[in-house]
Amino acid sequence: MAMSTDPGCRRDDSDPDSMTPDPSNLTAMMAAVTMKTTETDVSPANGVRNGAQQDGAKRGPPSRAHLSGRKLSLQERGTYPSGGTHVSPRVARRPTVESKQVSISDAEDCIQLNQYKLKSEIGKGSYGVVKLVYNDNDDNHYAMKVVSKKKLMKQYGFPRRPPPRGPKAAVQGEQPKVLGPLERVYQEIAILKKLDHLNIVKLVEVLDDPAEDNLHMVFDLMPKGPVMEVPTDSPFTEQQTRLYFRDIVLGMEYLHYQKIVHRDIKPSNLLLGDDSHVKIADFGVSNQFEGNDALLSSTAGTPAFMAPETLSDIRQSFSGKALDVWAMGVTLYCFVFGKGFSQN
Repeated sequence: MAMSTDPGCRRDDSDPDSMTPDPSNLTAMMAAVTMKTTETDVSPANGVRNGAQQDGAKRGPPSRAHLSGRKLSLQERGTYPSGGTHVSPRVARRPTVESKQVSISDAEDCIQLNQYKLKSEIGKGSYGVVKLVYNDNDDNHYAMKVVSKKKLMKQYGFPRRPPPRGPKAAVQGEQPKVLGPLERVYQEIAILKKLDHLNIVKLVEVLDDPAEDNLHMVFDLMPKGPVMEVPTDSPFTEQQTRLYFRDIVLGMEYLHYQKIVHRDIKPSNLLLGDDSHVKIADFGVSNQFEGNDALLSSTAGTPAFMAPETLSDIRQSFSGKALDVWAMGVTLYCFVFGKGFSQN
């Protein structure tokens, strides 16, 4: 999986969620979007990482035959691992493996962690890297996110906006706990472990040895990288936009059903798989909630994709689901025009 480890361009003034009734319902808000695909749907050239282009005419990956020739619905009935009947395009997968002991050795000019042979570096951030790895056990390649706990604590920093104090705290209730940077990583792992959907990146294994500085997160490999690099001179066609945005809607509906708000939806966090499906990635600033919606009072994510209410100087609470829907709208704009609102 091609993914970014650098939070520098992302704003994170996070605090935990409260609950509020009468939420904005993603299904209701997005139901007006009619999506229809054909067997001629193709992937754009800029869906390939680093802008790689194919020679001659543009060619996409194999068409998604199981989606062709029918009108797509937000509701594909199935059973989730949680037991509820909702959107589920495939059967439940095996749980994420958690390894507390990491064996480090040299193997064929590369370092090996347990069964994983570390190959080339495919991503880099301020507190870690993403490595291409080979799994000896199943003969497959994966993406391993390597996080230095020490660098994370030193460089990541804590939320910029402190929790409310004084009269504001009295109005809003009990003062929420502010998560530290390492706690946020463990929260991201907890969120990813419970997710099982075609349009969500899959966390395969977590290697976290208490005696080691590095924490390792193994994901399914997404060699094509982000679905779009913004800005671009090659925006998507209407057909491509419908295909990819449909995946985002289904993935986001599933997240909200699982009581999770993503808070950082943008093209660079939407990865294109070999199956031509878009998968939502990077849950570093995501939150879990109870009830019908997350009532947030902090900002997190990328400013260009934030809803207007989060950028106000007046401190207020806002719907977490609505923030995700706004970010989806900005992403849709990027798909069609190749740039965001702020780049006009």
